[in-house]
Amino acid sequence: MSTLWNALAKVPSRLNYAKVPVRYLNLLEYQSKNLLKQNGVAIQDFCMVDEKGTNELENFKADEYVIKAQILAGGRGKGHFDNGFKGGVHITKNRNDIQDIVRNMLGHNLITKQTPKEGIPVKKVMIADSVNIKRETYFSILMDRQQNGPVIIASPAGGVDIEGVAEKTPHLIKTMPVDIFEGLTDAKAEELAEFLEFKGALKQQAANELKKLWKLFLKVDATQIEINPLVETDNAKVISVDAKLNFDDNAKFRQNNIFALEDVTEEDPREVEAAKYNLNYIGMDGNIGCLVNGAGLAMATMDIIKLHGGEPANFLDVGGGVNEKQVTEAFKILTSDKSVKALLVNVFGGIVNCATIANGIVEACKSVKLNIPLIVRLEGTNVNEAKRIIKESGLPIQTAARFEEAAEKVVKSLR
Repeated sequence: MSTLWNALAKVPSRLNYAKVPVRYLNLLEYQSKNLLKQNGVAIQDFCMVDEKGTNELENFKADEYVIKAQILAGGRGKGHFDNGFKGGVHITKNRNDIQDIVRNMLGHNLITKQTPKEGIPVKKVMIADSVNIKRETYFSILMDRQQNGPVIIASPAGGVDIEGVAEKTPHLIKTMPVDIFEGLTDAKAEELAEFLEFKGALKQQAANELKKLWKLFLKVDATQIEINPLVETDNAKVISVDAKLNFDDNAKFRQNNIFALEDVTEEDPREVEAAKYNLNYIGMDGNIGCLVNGAGLAMATMDIIKLHGGEPANFLDVGGGVNEKQVTEAFKILTSDKSVKALLVNVFGGIVNCATIANGIVEACKSVKLNIPLIVRLEGTNVNEAKRIIKESGLPIQTAARFEEAAEKVVKSLR
């Protein structure tokens, strides 16, 4: 979700470290720009260079070039590389400089305020036509549960510090819920263009670009399209200079071509493995592995473990339609983390059948040869049958009837 929207919503810090387990497809900037271009949105021309030998620079000409490292993190311009090279974004008019800049980026880790401390390896570099920007604005469309649909956020004060604009000058931020059936009408698009301070003929040009972005949002099942900045150039054009697109995994069956673009090399391999089984994995820093069902229960479980002096190592959310095979795979993923010294299963069976979870736990314990403490708290649908399955398994599984009892037991098992 947009960092600006988080600033506007003032999301509690507890949610930040709980990392609600929902996966979204993220595209690199050049992939997002390709999508914009294919759908008629005005962008800069660009070419690509990568580690595998792709080099489109030979046939690409511009008066001024902007060279941008491609990673899934913000703050690239102010970042630095592990080889000491400063900045993941460079501008030059000298074509001879490009190769040296690219050489210092490719194969090296870029470290920004949004990356892990070791940074993220750069495998692709985008070289674009640098436009002469007269003015920068901000425009985004995103799904908002509070509004039960899409919301447009716009500001005439675009650029790198849009979060600061939201905090210090909220009157420069416009939020506009959009009726999904009505869509972005001509009148609303022109209202937004006027708020973004496009004047004269540029107003209609900007309104047309906003409508194209709205159509793209619908067409590709996006959860977010963020253009920062949407610029007015010195030759009277409206161009999307930087783009970030997110997509809901639920749309994958309709958007196979887009999801085929996903590059998972920047993701935690355990998250990738979990996704193969329709599970959600979240890594943390403690030593207690947690299997839960639902984001709310995950956060509550984390809180009560910490309350009793423990620290979660990870969470694996099995969701509502889990089967025994998924539970077994969940255990394999949780225990692949060498820092995990105890496991807590905390499942509330509403849609989930507790007996299914219990059978999965028993099979998992046998297949992974579990040799660390396991505490299980199950409640809800078919819980008595689940308790019978665990008891008759003969395995050294500790059970708990209450939420707090489970947390106490798992923390105590580590002492």
